[in-house]
Amino acid sequence: MHIQRAVGRVGVLVSRVFRAVAPDPLVIAILLLTLTCVLGLTLGTFPAAPGQTLTLTDKLTRLADSFRDTGSGSHMWSLLAFTMQMCLVLVSGHVLASAPVVKRLIERVARLPRTGHGGAALVGLVACAAALINWGLGLIVGALLAREVGRALARRDIPHHYPIIAAAGYFGLMIWHGGLSGSAPLTMTSAEGAARTLPKDTLAALDQAGFASGVPLDQTLFTPLNAAVSFGLLLIVPLALWFLAPRDPADQVRCTVGDPSADSPDEDDPGEGTLPDRLDRSRIISALLVGALAAGLVRFVDTSSLWRLGLNEIIAAMLAMGLVLHGTPRRFMRAADEAAGACGGIIVQFPIYAAIIAVMVNTGLIAALADLASSAAPWMLPITTFLSACVVNLFVPSGGGQWAVQGPIALQAGLNAGVDPGRMIMAVAYGDQLTNMLQPFWALPLLAITRVRARDIVGYTAIVMLLGGLWIIAAFALL
Repeated sequence: MHIQRAVGRVGVLVSRVFRAVAPDPLVIAILLLTLTCVLGLTLGTFPAAPGQTLTLTDKLTRLADSFRDTGSGSHMWSLLAFTMQMCLVLVSGHVLASAPVVKRLIERVARLPRTGHGGAALVGLVACAAALINWGLGLIVGALLAREVGRALARRDIPHHYPIIAAAGYFGLMIWHGGLSGSAPLTMTSAEGAARTLPKDTLAALDQAGFASGVPLDQTLFTPLNAAVSFGLLLIVPLALWFLAPRDPADQVRCTVGDPSADSPDEDDPGEGTLPDRLDRSRIISALLVGALAAGLVRFVDTSSLWRLGLNEIIAAMLAMGLVLHGTPRRFMRAADEAAGACGGIIVQFPIYAAIIAVMVNTGLIAALADLASSAAPWMLPITTFLSACVVNLFVPSGGGQWAVQGPIALQAGLNAGVDPGRMIMAVAYGDQLTNMLQPFWALPLLAITRVRARDIVGYTAIVMLLGGLWIIAAFALL
């Protein structure tokens, strides 16, 4: 008990430091964009044609192109579709959770913890396990369960520190890339997928190494290395949260998030009985859209695979389930309207991160950072690639986007040094996932659902991130 109390005090102190110095996510995004522009101008390689010498004006023009719609490539507005996806993740998650039957199920699970530290550990375990199935599922489940555990503990007057429970809901993003929705390993399973992200010379080198048809999953996800890393993190996260959760009464912070649907009637108003009113309350109307969404999902699984479910498919499934469980269009839209107001941070900040990615690509800064890892000895190359990927992820917080810009460099370096391609793929994947714990980009939906600030959770996520990083490095060194 004394050890737990001491560790909890350390967590509180670190959290207080971050709360005192960490700005809001919008400020972080703007500062990162400014830093990226400065680093791009000073350290970027600025890809150019053979024999072409770029002047300062040329470089500034290339930089400015990152902030306009160029019609192709990376620019500030290239993530608008993804921004809409994130808004739908948030709205569909709220809608599903507010359905009476789902709400009762989540509340039943949320009532299991009898202590604050038990609640944090449970949320962390569930979020990580769900993220190994699908990262979008882990993001939604973690956030919703964190909020409901906080509410359940508050209703029963059980002492708890709500910020660490909210932080626990985010840890699925620290383990997801080693799971069944990992962007980098899934992209590389076929020659077609590899060709979408790799240049011709790297594809030729892979061909000579015996991977002309891509890198199969038994070389990436289904390896002893990934089993050790992913299942190790699955144990480390809840155990660390158990110890970090504050025990002292003075450090407890109750959940104050109310139930937004508590004052909303479950039944529709009878209305005047007009045709439009009857259509608003018609389950048949909901069933029409549910049928269309279900047909699309069945066709996806039939033509692809259940294990390749992406964010669009998760959203479609959640919208369909929300329609079924709410029954009528009016109830469904009432829940959606309540959720839509939380999308402001996502709508404003995601274009800023798209601009950061564009600056990294257009100035060649991403290649310069990745090249730093390529000079290491063969046995160290996966570790240095992992560490460089941790840094790159702070500026390019998208698994698929990071693989597209760093993957070719990492694979070529590995092939030149005789390191297995699967090992290099996972090195980039682990770096991409680890520093999500410092990056508020993916935390925005969770922050909106749990109603905490980024500065309230980042101290705890940073501590567990360091433990996870040491575990990953040890796995690379020993396996």
